[in-house]
Amino acid sequence: MKIIYAGAPAFSVVPLLALLDAGFCVAAVVTQPDKPTGRKAILTPTPLKSFALSRNIPVLDFAKIREHIAELKEIGADAMVTCAYGQILTQQVLDCFPSGVYNIHTSLLPRWRGASPVQHAILSGDKETGVTVMRTDIGLDTGDILIREKTEISPSDTSATLSERLSQIGAKLIVEALCAVETGKAVFCKQPQEGVTLCKKIRKEECLVDFSKSAQELSCLIRAMSPEPLAFSRLHGKLVNFYFAEATEGDAEG
Repeated sequence: MKIIYAGAPAFSVVPLLALLDAGFCVAAVVTQPDKPTGRKAILTPTPLKSFALSRNIPVLDFAKIREHIAELKEIGADAMVTCAYGQILTQQVLDCFPSGVYNIHTSLLPRWRGASPVQHAILSGDKETGVTVMRTDIGLDTGDILIREKTEISPSDTSATLSERLSQIGAKLIVEALCAVETGKAVFCKQPQEGVTLCKKIRKEECLVDFSKSAQELSCLIRAMSPEPLAFSRLHGKLVNFYFAEATEGDAEG
């Protein structure tokens, strides 16, 4: 099966590597354009682009993928896989791939449809989450489910540690999913009507630590926002960032 793989952050590298190791033909990688970073505003590629170039995979860094239908069709891929890509796909884009477009989503859909499922799972105190591979449609994470797997969220998990675990699960599942599609053994199911929750991109003001909240709520907030965008407060006018917190029982000493 010939595929195009779309993503951007380091999280999306692990599933791509799994697909390559499984023998899938990755004809091209689609990612976001290079962005200026640091004080010197040096143009920096996405982690996925850097990895793809190291493997001599052609890279297409489209600002808006919907404006490049001709280029997508010219590649002639059977399917596309998306993983933390960050762009909504139009029907024209979906129609470029006769075997479908498949998304690696880091939640147990239909819970936490949207841009920040890992952070919101921790923030809300969920006991478990997981990865869902779905066949993408034009809705927001509303496509039919092909396969999914659960994992527990521990009291010490941050977004970083949980994302690392989910990337490994996603890598395994996308290989299984595409093998099923390729052999005609894929079985899809509709998402349940009940249990739908939505999550938008995290705003900086949501990361402000409110010390009137419970220890459990503060722990969830701080761990959800670590390593980015980071929970914060101010002490004597200076910015204080929080990287980790754990709620414990009993009265505080001192």
